[in-house]
Amino acid sequence: MPVGSRIRRLKDRLAGLGFLPQAGAGLEGLRTENGVTVDMVVRSGQENPDSSIGVYAGDPESYRLFAPLLDPIISGYHQYSASAAPSRNLDPRDLAVTNLDPSGERILSTRIRVGRNLKGYAFSPAITAEARRELERTIVDALGSLTGDLAGTYYPLADMDEATRAQLVSDHFLFKQGDRFLESAGINRDWPEGRGIFVSADTRFSAWVNEEDELRIISMQPGADLLAVFERLARAVQSLEQILPFAYDERLGYLNSCPTNLGTALRASFHLTLPGLSKRSDFKELCLSLGLEARGVDGEHSEPEGGVCDISNRRRLGINEVEAVQALHDGTKRLLELEQES
Repeated sequence: MPVGSRIRRLKDRLAGLGFLPQAGAGLEGLRTENGVTVDMVVRSGQENPDSSIGVYAGDPESYRLFAPLLDPIISGYHQYSASAAPSRNLDPRDLAVTNLDPSGERILSTRIRVGRNLKGYAFSPAITAEARRELERTIVDALGSLTGDLAGTYYPLADMDEATRAQLVSDHFLFKQGDRFLESAGINRDWPEGRGIFVSADTRFSAWVNEEDELRIISMQPGADLLAVFERLARAVQSLEQILPFAYDERLGYLNSCPTNLGTALRASFHLTLPGLSKRSDFKELCLSLGLEARGVDGEHSEPEGGVCDISNRRRLGINEVEAVQALHDGTKRLLELEQES
C-alpha cells in the first residue's frame, strides 16, 4: 500500500478514536538520520486495525520530523498541550497515600515502572543489532553498580533455559517476545539477542533491557504499599540517571518509542480483584473517567479475567511522577468504594 494511503487510513481510524492527526503531504519524503520514515511510524497501526494507537517513533528525531502526525495524538491521549514544559517530582514525601487494602483482600500486588532510552541511539523499531548489543553492555554495567536492596543479577535472555524463562514470565518478572503490534513496528527484530532482565535478591526491583524500550526500571511487591514501591523506584531512577544519559526532550519529557509513554514515562499499577465492577459493560469507561486504564494481568492487549484486573494511571505527560502515582491511588480508592457498593 502506498505510504500516503497508509497515513490517510491511520488518520481516519485515529479520528474515530477521538484523535485528529494532521498528517498530510510532505511527510512521505522525510527520513531521520537513523533512516526512520513515516511509513515505519504508522505500519503497526495499519497492519493491526485493532491497535489502540498504532504509531511508534523510531528515534528522538521522529517526534520533531513527524510532529504534524504525532503531536495531536500526544495531546489527545495525555490531554495535554504538547508545547508545555514537563515537570518532575520523585520525592515520596509529597505523596498523600495510604495502604488501600491492608487486609490484602482486594489488592494483590503493586508495581511502578518507568521507560527509558539512551541518548544517541535509535529506539527499538530502528536500532541495529550491533547498537543493541552495545546498549546491553552499557546498561548492564550501570545496573551492576547498584547497591543495597537494589543490587542483583543480570540474566541474558539468549542464555536462559526455557524452563527458567517460562517461570519468570508466569511470575510477571520477565517480558516475553513482543506481540503482533510490536512485531509490525519492527521491535522484535533479532530476538532474543541483546535482551535480558536484572533482578534484585529480594525480587522487588528489576530492570528489563531492550524490550519495547531500551530500559524499563521496575519496582514491585505483593500487597498495596504504594509508598514503599515508589520510594524504591525513585532511588533506582536517581542512581541510574547519574550514570546513563537518558533521552529527554524539553517539550515531551523522557522519550520512548510509543507516544503513550512520554513525559514521566511512569506507569503505576495495582493487580486487584473487582468481581462486581469488572463485569460491567462500561468498566473501562468508568476507569477512564477516574484517570485510570484497565487491562488484564497479562499486560497490554489482555482483558480482565475472573474479576482480576490491572489498573494503572492513564496519563504520563503533563503531570509529574508524584501526580501520576497519586492518580492511581485516588482513582483506585474510588473503584474500591464502588465495588463495595455493588
